[in-house]
Amino acid sequence: MNTLRNFYFLRAGVALVWVVLALLSAAAPSPVVGLLLVLYPAWDAFANVLDARRNGGLAANPGQRFNAITSGMTAIVMAVAYSLYAAKGGVLVFGVWALLAGLFQLAVGIRRRKLGGQVFMMISGVQSALAGIVFCVQAFKAVPGIAQLAPYAAFGAFYFLLSALWLTFKRGRAKPAS
Repeated sequence: MNTLRNFYFLRAGVALVWVVLALLSAAAPSPVVGLLLVLYPAWDAFANVLDARRNGGLAANPGQRFNAITSGMTAIVMAVAYSLYAAKGGVLVFGVWALLAGLFQLAVGIRRRKLGGQVFMMISGVQSALAGIVFCVQAFKAVPGIAQLAPYAAFGAFYFLLSALWLTFKRGRAKPAS
């Protein structure tokens, strides 16, 4: 339980750092924005592998395995799409990834629901999937900048933080009285 709680705190912290960097980079040159759009799914791939290893491995955690593969491939495709099509390609790829990553996160949350704090992960998964659909639609209209994508990561950070806090207080309540 401590491992999962600490992992959720780490995920929240990294997402918040990304949000700050995204907001600070809103007017940055295109390669900086592209790098941030590559780093977010790359981090998600690494985080899913790390989490799965701590919980029985990728073979025992299909949702995390598929999320890690999807996120890793997204980082690569994002680099290509952003370099060829700039923001429009980047937002479309980001949207498809957010949709898929959200569905995988929902599946992992459902699978882990007995551990506690997973309601927030399930809500986050649904919200990510819905945001992914919105990003895909926006990619064919007025393409949002990275500052408009930052709230997506901020909500993810918020849900990871809520789950970590839930596990922290759940552990505190579970301690026997001295």
